[in-house]
Amino acid sequence: MLLNKEKTAFYLKDLETPVGKFVNLTIAGLVLLSSVIFVAQTYNISEELRLFLDLVDKAILLIFAAEYLLRLWSEENKLQYLFSFYSIIDLIAIFPFFLGIVDISFIRLLRWFRILRLIRFINKKSLFGVSTEDSLISVRILFTLFAIIFVYSGLIYQVEHPVNSKNFATFLDAFYFSIVTMTTVGFGDVTPVSELGRLLTVLMILTGIALIPWQVGDLIRRLVKTANQVETICTGCGLAFHDTDAKFCKICGTKLKNNS
Repeated sequence: MLLNKEKTAFYLKDLETPVGKFVNLTIAGLVLLSSVIFVAQTYNISEELRLFLDLVDKAILLIFAAEYLLRLWSEENKLQYLFSFYSIIDLIAIFPFFLGIVDISFIRLLRWFRILRLIRFINKKSLFGVSTEDSLISVRILFTLFAIIFVYSGLIYQVEHPVNSKNFATFLDAFYFSIVTMTTVGFGDVTPVSELGRLLTVLMILTGIALIPWQVGDLIRRLVKTANQVETICTGCGLAFHDTDAKFCKICGTKLKNNS
């Protein structure tokens, strides 16, 4: 059975139909599995398990490569897709695998951009069953913060572990350092020794100063707003929560029965 470009493009973007959900949830699951594999390999595990995880990781990368090629093939405007944000992120995620025969160790740092692929799956409420706009925004904020810390943790581990394995022995050490650095607590018990590690630390601090207060502040505002709402199901669109003094649905304008 030959693939249809229109159907392929639809299901790769769709988050409403069962097939679209299955495809995109599978991709999201593989992203998480690949990240878990990397974290597990930072610990002292058996050689047999390490080889098995390597095989699984390579299989996932091949799936990512096939997904990228399918997206490119099914797009009408291929040039626009090639230079789109998510296309670049996807390409960065799989490119190191195809350069494996070349001794360019720093390219492995780019594999951590694959975690950013998950951001695309929080653009639709239907995928995770989030029922309100405020809840959706709150989930997106929390995920963005986690993704940023996760990416920085992977990068600092890749840079510092080969030259500073005492302080950066496992991914958890790098994760701890990233949180302490980005929140500007700065205990000083773990410090990078390489120039690239120090540069990453500076970027972490700048990211923490510029991004975290804004994201956390927005999250708090959303939580406070949600706390001031009551459950009043709209008969028009089904929106479950509204402000305590609302007389009409903020989405469709239907008069609310409990506030009539």
